[in-house]
Amino acid sequence: MPALQVTVDEADGLIDLPRRIAVRHAAPGEAVEITAETLRSGVLWRASAVFLADTDGTVDLSRDAPQSGSYAGADGMGLIWSQSPADSSSRELFNQPVAEPLVTQLMARTAGAQAQAAFTQQLAGPGVTRREVREEGLVGTLYLPAGLGPHPAVLILNGSGGGINEPRAALYASHGYAALALAYFKAPGLSDYISNTPLEYFQRGLQWLRRTVRPAHDFVALSGQSRGGELVLLLGATFPQEVSAVVGYVPSAFVHSGQNACDPKIGREGPTWLLGGKPLTHLWENNRSASWAPYDDGPEPRRHDLAMRTALQDPEALARARIHVEDIAGPVMLLSGTDDGSWPSSIYAGIVRDKLAEVQHPHDVQWLDFERAGHAILFPYVPTTQLVYAHPVSGKVSTGGGNPADNAHADAASWQGVLRFLERAVQARANVAQASATHS
Repeated sequence: MPALQVTVDEADGLIDLPRRIAVRHAAPGEAVEITAETLRSGVLWRASAVFLADTDGTVDLSRDAPQSGSYAGADGMGLIWSQSPADSSSRELFNQPVAEPLVTQLMARTAGAQAQAAFTQQLAGPGVTRREVREEGLVGTLYLPAGLGPHPAVLILNGSGGGINEPRAALYASHGYAALALAYFKAPGLSDYISNTPLEYFQRGLQWLRRTVRPAHDFVALSGQSRGGELVLLLGATFPQEVSAVVGYVPSAFVHSGQNACDPKIGREGPTWLLGGKPLTHLWENNRSASWAPYDDGPEPRRHDLAMRTALQDPEALARARIHVEDIAGPVMLLSGTDDGSWPSSIYAGIVRDKLAEVQHPHDVQWLDFERAGHAILFPYVPTTQLVYAHPVSGKVSTGGGNPADNAHADAASWQGVLRFLERAVQARANVAQASATHS
């Protein structure tokens, strides 16, 4: 009988590429334990599951559900999203620098044999280049696709953890977009806090990106998550002629206060965004129903969204703080989870979608609302097990909500939806440019 064998289709490719993992040459009906280990930023992450070989002595993860282990149900990449850090509470999913690939070691064991294989996940595809940006007061990292271009562009904004979202920028670039991950706090030379951030900073970033990469069809989209999701809707409404499309991951329909990313000297009910030097009215301001008690005094793990929901009971405060999404002059995509523990992104996204429908928004509007998913909607295929975390600014411990399996589904489906949305948005922009040139 041939020796036990582990095989992986597409052993080296982008992180969002699904792999087919199989074990061959086990005895029919034999129990096969498969372990997946990945070193992520120096920390070992591990998942394992036990399968029964079929009548041909084969286990195919895309076909077979495990008998026991880290996940349930047939899922070809289940051994990746169900990984947890071994002897650590790390939440770092990627290596530094992010262009350093993630290598997963697979081990298959039966009662009398074992076999190994490995596969590699890349965030930056062949020919993608990286450039640090420290000019005109901007702090970020620019990733450019292979080839001369021109390429459509995306500006990527992080949430309340701050910093520079290089992983998403690298993956956007790997799919043909000039991608600027722009920090606005908690990065070199910037404030440690989100409080009192001027919107003109982002306008300068948009203008710099256009001048620098001269994007195809003058297309510059915004992509942001959480507070960044709130921000991209706000920027699209504030600077409509400079924003070609908006992708809001778990966004807000309202301007919020500093919350957990605030400057302690100002407090979590202090302003977040400035325009013309003046703070924008936020949801907590003079709100008659808002209360932090459901979060501060709630059961562990605490859910920030419980406090956010109290603020939704004051219609006048809602009207004052609503982002005027009807002013956005391009396509809009919204992604949310029905079990978002950080804030009610599903409710917020619905409010945005309904307002755009009410005004008969003349551009494409897409909304993917993922049942039982939480706040951390990223991209495939990464671990989704670390639901409880200490906020990187306030240190307060809470849950982002959801569960590993449904969060993993949201990761995969959302990314494919975003790529399709952007492809359509770029084509629509190209059609307008072509029609304008024809009639000029």
